[in-house]
Amino acid sequence: MFNTSKKLIIIITTLIIGGLLHGNGSPKKTYPSKTVTPKISGWKLVWADEFNIDGKPDPKNWVFEKGFVRNKELQWYQPENAFCKDGKLIIEGRREEKKHNPNFKKGSSQWKTNRKFIEYTSACLKTMGLHSWQYGRFEVKAKISAQPGLWPAIWFLGNEGEWPSNGEIDLMEFYQGKILANACWGTKKQWSAKWDTSKTPIKELGDPKTWDQQFHIWRMDWDKDTIKLFVDDKLLNTIELKNTINPTQKGPNNPFKQPQYLLLNLAIGGNSGGNPSNTKFPSRYEIDYARVYQKLNINDK
Repeated sequence: MFNTSKKLIIIITTLIIGGLLHGNGSPKKTYPSKTVTPKISGWKLVWADEFNIDGKPDPKNWVFEKGFVRNKELQWYQPENAFCKDGKLIIEGRREEKKHNPNFKKGSSQWKTNRKFIEYTSACLKTMGLHSWQYGRFEVKAKISAQPGLWPAIWFLGNEGEWPSNGEIDLMEFYQGKILANACWGTKKQWSAKWDTSKTPIKELGDPKTWDQQFHIWRMDWDKDTIKLFVDDKLLNTIELKNTINPTQKGPNNPFKQPQYLLLNLAIGGNSGGNPSNTKFPSRYEIDYARVYQKLNINDK
C-alpha cells in the first residue's frame, strides 16, 4: 500500500510540475514533422521552421521588431501577437482600446510619437542576426486574410547597407485586393528605391471569395542571374540581376549578390495597407512552414 501510494504521489507531482513549467497547466503539444518536399537532385534543405511546438516562436530562429516601425503603419509591433499553435505560426492583428503609446510626445510632428494611443497591435518576426542566405529555393506555406486594411508579407532584406541599397525582396505582399511580388534597390537619392514590381489581383489566382481561406505556397528561386517569385507554381515576377546595380556606396554594388534574412509580418493600414476601420479583428495570418534549400554548389544555377 505504501509503495503504491508513493508511486501515485510521484506521478501526480510530475504532472503538476510539467504543467507549471509550461505555464498553462498542461504539457506543451508537439506535432509530427510535416512532409518535406521530396529531395531534388543537387539540392539540400539547409534551414526550416515547421512551427511544430506550441508556444512562443523558436528564439534560435526569430527576433521581433517592436513599436511603430515603418510606412506610417497603424500597428504597434509586439512579441505577444505571435505564437505557435496546432503546427502553425500565428501572427494576430488586434484592435486595441485605449492602449497608451509609451513614446508619445505632445506636440510632436513625427508619426511614431504624435499618436497618444495605439489602436492596433501585431507582430513582425525576422531571422536578422541569426540566419541569412545567399541564393537558393525559399518556400513559405501560408494563409492570409484578404480583408481591407491588412498588409501581410513574406520578405527579405540584405545584411549590409542602408535601405534600399541593401536590397529588398518581397516574395509576397498583399494589400487592397492584390498580391505583389517585388524587389528594390538603391537610387542616387537617399532612401528612395528603384522598384521591379508585379501586382496580381486575387481574382486572377482563384475565386476571390475563397482564395484567402486556403493555404498557398510562395516560392522564390534565386541564383546569380535572376530572382523568380511564384505563388502555387505560378510565376509572378522575374528580376534580372544584371539590372539591380546600386549607383552609390550606400550598399553593395549589387545587393542581391549578398546574403539576405527573412521577415514575416502582418502590417495594418499605413501608406499602402488601406483602411481597416470596418475589418473584423482579431485577424490571423497563419504560416505552416518556412524552408530554405540550396544547391550543393550554391554558385551553380
